[in-house]
Amino acid sequence: MSTENEGNAVPPAPSAPPVPVASPAPPQGDAGATAQLPPVPPGPPEQHPYGPAPTQSYGAPEGSWPPPQPPGTPGYGEAGAGGSGGGWGASYQQPAPKPAGGGRGGLIAAVLVAALVAGGLGGGLGYTLAKDNDGQGSTTVSAADNGASQVKRAPGTIAGVASKALPSTVTIEAESNSGEGGTGTGFVFDTQGHIVTNNHVVAEAVDGGKLSATFPDGRKYAAEVVGHAQGYDVAVIKLKNAPSDLKPLSLGNSDQVAVGDETIAIGAPFGLSNTVTTGIISAKNRPVASSDGSSSSKASYMSALQTDASINPGNSGGPLLNASGAVIGINSAIQSTSGGSFGSGQSGSIGLGFAIPINQAKYVAQQLIKNGKPVYAKIGASVSLEESTDGAKITDQGTGGADAVESGGPAAKAGLKPGDVITKLDDSVIDSGPTLIGEIWTHQPGDKVKVTYTRGGDQHTVDLTLGSRVGDS
Repeated sequence: MSTENEGNAVPPAPSAPPVPVASPAPPQGDAGATAQLPPVPPGPPEQHPYGPAPTQSYGAPEGSWPPPQPPGTPGYGEAGAGGSGGGWGASYQQPAPKPAGGGRGGLIAAVLVAALVAGGLGGGLGYTLAKDNDGQGSTTVSAADNGASQVKRAPGTIAGVASKALPSTVTIEAESNSGEGGTGTGFVFDTQGHIVTNNHVVAEAVDGGKLSATFPDGRKYAAEVVGHAQGYDVAVIKLKNAPSDLKPLSLGNSDQVAVGDETIAIGAPFGLSNTVTTGIISAKNRPVASSDGSSSSKASYMSALQTDASINPGNSGGPLLNASGAVIGINSAIQSTSGGSFGSGQSGSIGLGFAIPINQAKYVAQQLIKNGKPVYAKIGASVSLEESTDGAKITDQGTGGADAVESGGPAAKAGLKPGDVITKLDDSVIDSGPTLIGEIWTHQPGDKVKVTYTRGGDQHTVDLTLGSRVGDS
């Protein structure tokens, strides 16, 4: 998960969980790249979503959606608590503005320069050696290829999993009407041409921009946004004139993932398409809040899978696979140290990546394909987004002067009042507002949950049926 949000003022408390608004357009050069996340209140680090490389965040009462991003929320692609980097697959942190022309161009230029220098050096050495050894025998032995590039790898190996999954992943290029955009990743969801990715990857192209998806074999297709959920940071696009040979990636069960399980990430870090990295699940249920770091950006919230597989800007939207090749998450944010390289203006991976659990992403994607809009679960109460380790405190007043506890809403029916501090949702410990929002969004409207809260020093537990909110605004 990558996110980039640094130095943002503490936003007004959104209802818990706040409803998302239209997704902000990612910074140029990371449209769809992994974003960086800013730190979340004491507790799990916040991340920012990964989206396009070089181009480029949620459930309260009505009208409070999307909730303002919490203080220190990392941007997509890198970032985390206390961090300043982006948050692809990790906590959010606001990414630094990208240079005109996009970060990808900067990276490519740096790579090309290095190649030219290496090429010149190699040529000079070759000439010198040839001259010095003129007339002498050579002991150099060249190994025959013997079709090594065609050798098949066993299904259970990383190479075997990669060879099977790569043909079903795409590099997404999103461009706004003004020409700004970036590169991210996506994967085939069904045979009808639907591709799942991050919202921040395609945000630049939502309002009339250009969108394309390129497969590893070079086939490129124009695409359109079917639906996007800024709060969940999930989007679905559809290929125009989709080919008939699409092979959807199999979806795993993210609820059954265990810490230590092997992971394989596929994406286009810094625009380098079809890149495969490996690692393990290093933590589960990591509260992450991410955004692109812009002043108008609203945060995305997730109870993320944490992985040490290398994830960078451009990995956003790509699949996180298990050892069997099934998708268990969508790489979205990272936490990293500040400072970019190769002219990208974005930081790289330090082994803290965050992915949206596929069970949640699947539900969101199906809603987007069916209705074109996301559906969020909510409790109907506004909670503070300030850093805290005590829990999620229901505010005295909601956004825009609205009641903190929605009249007739789930929280009101359960007897919750302003000033109550929610400390647990079912068996999950709640240490802050963003954590509560992320946990609520792992559920669906209509689900019954057990809420533990404190009032006047006394602890209480009540049953609550989650309500719903349609759309990001």
